[in-house]
Amino acid sequence: MTSTLFSVLTYALIPAGTLIGGGALATLRAPGPKVRSAVQHFAAGLVFAAVAVELLPDMMHERKPVAALIGFSIGVVLMLLVKHLAERMEHEPAEGAPQVENRTGLLVTLGIDVLIDGLLIGVSFAAGAKAGVILTVALAVEVMFLGLAAAVALSESGALRTKIIGVCAGLAGLLLVGAAIGAAFLHNVSGATLEGVLAFGCAALLYLVIEELMVEAHEEKETPAQTAMFFLGFIALIMTELVA
Repeated sequence: MTSTLFSVLTYALIPAGTLIGGGALATLRAPGPKVRSAVQHFAAGLVFAAVAVELLPDMMHERKPVAALIGFSIGVVLMLLVKHLAERMEHEPAEGAPQVENRTGLLVTLGIDVLIDGLLIGVSFAAGAKAGVILTVALAVEVMFLGLAAAVALSESGALRTKIIGVCAGLAGLLLVGAAIGAAFLHNVSGATLEGVLAFGCAALLYLVIEELMVEAHEEKETPAQTAMFFLGFIALIMTELVA
């Protein structure tokens, strides 16, 4: 158990580092919208491929439809609740209301997102070390943008660079907490429990691709090259799987 937890947390340091790096980058010079869109497409391709190659085959192998339905439903409901919370907390402040309130709401929802991402890392390791490593690398690209978003929001409210880095470090800590929770509770799971866990992970990750990464990537008018980055991310992970 201790060795498994240590291994999961070691790999979770990768996305934790990219999250802090994204925040630090934004304090220096944030990437332009075209670059952000291209990398978001690439990250979406990586995550989508990780679901298709690692989690879904393991889920189908267990062949426990009731557990799969329950786990998938819980994943969908949880992500929709997070979306509802985000929409309520990120509303435009009323006239005369301090802008910092809106920033606080954004940071809370980002914290929830990061915690779930950490939990998904723990979930992926329940499917096997290989699946965990691949998904961790894919999520590392995604959480970099969460750090960037947090940094931009804080910068607009006049926060100092040290505070921005501190907040990003706190978010990285939440990711590690989520990974630790996933590793602790999902150690050596099997049967219906594993089926439900994998189904939950599939639902949450599909939501991440469709409702977060791709929606944000399409906020700016995209070029064919940016769209192609999704397929590049997808085939890059597939090729890694084939030659590994």
